[in-house]
Amino acid sequence: MRAPILVLLTWLVLMAGANLATPLYGVYSDRFGFSTLVLTLIFVTYAFLLVPALIVFGRLSDRIGRRPVMLAGLAAATAGLVLFAAAQGTAWLFGARALQGLAVGMIGGAATAALVELDPDGNRRRAALFAGLAQAGGSAVGPLVAGTLAQWAPEPLRLCYLVGIGATLLAAGATFLIPERDAGKREPWRIQWPRVPPNVRTRFALVSLTAATVWAAAALYLSVVPLYAAKLLHTHDLALLAAVAALALVGSCLSQMFSQRHEGSPRAEQLGGLAALAVGLLGLVLAAPLHSLAILLVGAVLTGVGHGFGFLGAQQELNELAPAERRGEVTAAFISAVYFLVASAVIGTGLLGVRFSLSVSVGAVAFALVAVALGAAAWHGRLALAGPGKSRSRGRSRRRPHLHVLPR
Repeated sequence: MRAPILVLLTWLVLMAGANLATPLYGVYSDRFGFSTLVLTLIFVTYAFLLVPALIVFGRLSDRIGRRPVMLAGLAAATAGLVLFAAAQGTAWLFGARALQGLAVGMIGGAATAALVELDPDGNRRRAALFAGLAQAGGSAVGPLVAGTLAQWAPEPLRLCYLVGIGATLLAAGATFLIPERDAGKREPWRIQWPRVPPNVRTRFALVSLTAATVWAAAALYLSVVPLYAAKLLHTHDLALLAAVAALALVGSCLSQMFSQRHEGSPRAEQLGGLAALAVGLLGLVLAAPLHSLAILLVGAVLTGVGHGFGFLGAQQELNELAPAERRGEVTAAFISAVYFLVASAVIGTGLLGVRFSLSVSVGAVAFALVAVALGAAAWHGRLALAGPGKSRSRGRSRRRPHLHVLPR
């Protein structure tokens, strides 16, 4: 089990580094004098680079091996952290986020494949859990580390990135210990264009809508919610603000582990996850007029639980509907759809912030996501009533899930 754990830890370090800036965006906004709109654009620059990187580099490791691609991605991640540590203006932040998106896009496909190949028992359920924990766990660890160091240690805008650089270099060293598969079994490289076969497009649309909704909610917590919480609670405690953002991802990790231990229907998981997400987002909205930290924290936990169940269910159903020979193309389309809504939600918050207060902007986007979540849940419920037998068969087929990467 050493090799899969090394891949897990490397991926977790990468995702932690990619989210170190979460509790610091408000500090950057004050220091460099940019608006909430610019803040959201900085955040989504990551997505604008990540999707093309996945499409271009998704199968490169099939050709040249997992280690070289992962090492190249870690080099890009290190460069991004260096830019953050040395940032002297807004342009530096855009450059850093672009490099982080490139890094995660490069490593995601290679790490996904490595977890499947290196599991000693060929246990794809365990490999899927490792992938989910690396992404959600890393996205929780990064803000917690940055917020804690920024609040109580010197050099609040540099130290966390220096720690991240050190951890990334250690992860690069560990990557050399990861075994490489037989070169004779490697496949030719090709670009994974985002295409979906006509016969599965309806189900694909619902699965993508589910995953996009839960990830858009998570993206709010990783971008503007710390600033929202700072204004709501009248606090500049970066450790507390980081904890609010990380709590949603911790909830996601816990729900993913629970889901892996208690097999259920992917459709039921998506329906339940969307319902929990909707309640959690309502908590996010109500926390502002009530000035309640407790409601804010409960909302974060429920949003995270909804994220974990909703995404795992969506991922599993996607695995079943995607033809094996077109899985890469369908996955690329899935990821593109997800990040389209992620970018729309985050940028939408920034655009509304030009005219309205941050609490109104976050509330409006959260309400929109609640409406989408409830609509998608109703769609799932209607299909479940129309074909309960199919839902049960999908639940049983969950023993061998394929992996998809959706880094934040």
